[in-house]
Parts: sequence; C-alpha cells; structure tokens
Amino acid sequence: MNKLLDQFKHLNPKDPGTWPALPKLLALLVTLVALVAVGYAADWQGQMDELAAGADQEVKLKDQYKDKMQLAVNLDLYRQQLREIDNSFGALLKQLPNKSQMDALLVDINQAGLGRGLQFELFKPAPQETMKDFYAELPINIRVTGSYHDMGQFASDIAQLSRIVTLNDIAIAPGSGKDSSVLVMDTIAKTFRYLDEEEVAKQKKAAQKPVVRKK
Repeated sequence: MNKLLDQFKHLNPKDPGTWPALPKLLALLVTLVALVAVGYAADWQGQMDELAAGADQEVKLKDQYKDKMQLAVNLDLYRQQLREIDNSFGALLKQLPNKSQMDALLVDINQAGLGRGLQFELFKPAPQETMKDFYAELPINIRVTGSYHDMGQFASDIAQLSRIVTLNDIAIAPGSGKDSSVLVMDTIAKTFRYLDEEEVAKQKKAAQKPVVRKK
C-alpha cells in the first residue's frame, strides 16, 4: 500500500511523461471523464433533448394514426348513419306545408273541430308569421265551445293530422249557459311551414346584417 502511495509523491506536473504507470492511468481516466462531461454539456445534451422531443412527436403521430384509422374503418357506418339522418329529416320536412298548402291546413284544423261538434267562437290566425332558420311559425287563436269529451277528441284529431300542428296554452272553463256540460276552451294552435329557397336566402342575409345600435 505504501508503495502505491509512493508513486504519487514527488510528481512533476510539468512533465507527466516521467510519472509512474498508476498516476498516468488515473490521470488518463480523469481526462476521459472530463472530456465526456464537457461533450455531454456542449453537444450531447441538445441531441438528447431533440431525441426526447422526437419520441414525444412519435407518440402523438401514432395516436393520430390510430384515430384516423378508426374513422376509416367506420366510414361506411358513418355514411349509413348520415343517410338515415337525411331520410328522417326529409320525413319531418314533409310534415311542414309550403305556402300553397297553408290555407288547406287551416281548413283541416277548422274541420277537425266542426267534425267533433264543437262551435268556433274564435279562429284568428296571427297577422304575421314568426320566421325561423328554415321554417315559419303561424299562431292561431282559437276558442271553441262543446263537451269535454269532444274537446279531447278534437285535440287527438289535431295530433293525427298529416301536418305538424301543436295546441299550446290550453285553458278550459265552464260555459256561460245553463248546460253544465258545455265548456269553453281557449288555446293557441301553432302551425309550421318550411321556407322556400328565396325566403331562406333572405333569412341568412338578415342574420348576417350588422345590428346598428342607437346612441
């Protein structure tokens, strides 16, 4: 042990060539470690960071590939679902009359009440429709008199019309006559029709028009 330590005594740092073998080997190892540390700090660290970023990007790309592959596998199913939605929407759209069919629909509503023996005291469509995105809504104020059973049948007949009609804000009260079975029903029937292409274009144009606020 003393002999090994003696090799490190009296070393001339200016002339390492005269050093014994063990000090030379240790000096070489220290130099190599220092070079590796300097190289890692100067260059390899940046490359390691790039490698880590590349690995993260690879994971993201694999996830995107899996998502797109899933969409591709189910593409036919999505197309089938879209066709079913289009068909359902088309069936609902057919239940909305156009302009030329609105008058006939109003007659159908009136006939549904008369057919059940109801007496119309009021049948007043609103003077103007309420415009929506692709359809228009027309409220009709209705007041009829008759029996409770007939009113229920009338409501059932309205629900079974080929066109969409809803009864809203229904209020039933006793009639003013001596017959207690005669009731008065006030309600707002709402009918709907789809807009033609020109009307849809006007709606879109109106929606895009900026609102000017008064100061």
